[in-house]
Amino acid sequence: MTDGMRMSRPAGDIGTPKRTREIIARYGFTFRKALGQNFLVDANVLRKIVDAAELGPSKGALEIGPGIGALTEQLAMAAGKVAAIELDRRLIPILEELFAPCANVEIVHGDALKLDLKQLIAERFAGLERVSVVANLPYYVTTPILMKLLEDRLPLEHIVVMVQKEVAERMTAPPGGKEYGSLSVAVRYFAEPEVVCTVPRTVFVPPPNVDSAVVRLTLRARPPVDVADEAMFFRVVHAAFAQRRKTLANNLTALLGKERRQEAAALPASCGIDPGRRGETLSLEEFAALANKLAEHPA
Repeated sequence: MTDGMRMSRPAGDIGTPKRTREIIARYGFTFRKALGQNFLVDANVLRKIVDAAELGPSKGALEIGPGIGALTEQLAMAAGKVAAIELDRRLIPILEELFAPCANVEIVHGDALKLDLKQLIAERFAGLERVSVVANLPYYVTTPILMKLLEDRLPLEHIVVMVQKEVAERMTAPPGGKEYGSLSVAVRYFAEPEVVCTVPRTVFVPPPNVDSAVVRLTLRARPPVDVADEAMFFRVVHAAFAQRRKTLANNLTALLGKERRQEAAALPASCGIDPGRRGETLSLEEFAALANKLAEHPA
């Protein structure tokens, strides 16, 4: 990919209030609230998102939910190749026309939750060194998309996403607080998370009802804890947070069944964990210890 091809871009910055409104008016586009369509119009935030992804001519960017392409435009100038997955069929011709000058941008119509992303990455980014997901995620499907990206073990360097501020706090929360939950554990199991910046609702068209944050996940080569049965590990995690006010022993009883009540009460102590503690206080290592002990006697 030559620098000339990589630097090609649509005419005018899409990610400004004036240009965004011009494009919306030109194509007669109407927002669908059900699809969580809020277009970012702040060049500073766009730059922070792209910078966090650490892109370059030898790297690819997979975008989910490009809208009218404000982030896509910046990614096209920073990455060797951009593949943007858009669910809303009405946006496809708009994106294809806007990015016709960009030889390194490919628009993909589809549902990111249903597509085979591993195959898509292999096909669309062949020959590139690394690939990152960079996206302003539709808020109504943030968690399902994040978990798909992590659980499918895609060959990714980073996942840099704009999410609701509250979700960002849950993704990056350490043990001990009310934000810490099963999402926090899952994210830390697969990646190292950090908040890049917070984003006010005022820099979107139309403005959402909540503030946002940009989070960067750096994918781990392997999880930080060894678990004998990964499915069991996540069953224990979800059980521990199922009823947050209940003790670990009570939540484990719900997982194992009342006939194994004594085992549920004894299990934490056998791992050096007070059965009266609540799930929100447990570290990844403690969850792994519980899951590994259960995996020895799963029935």
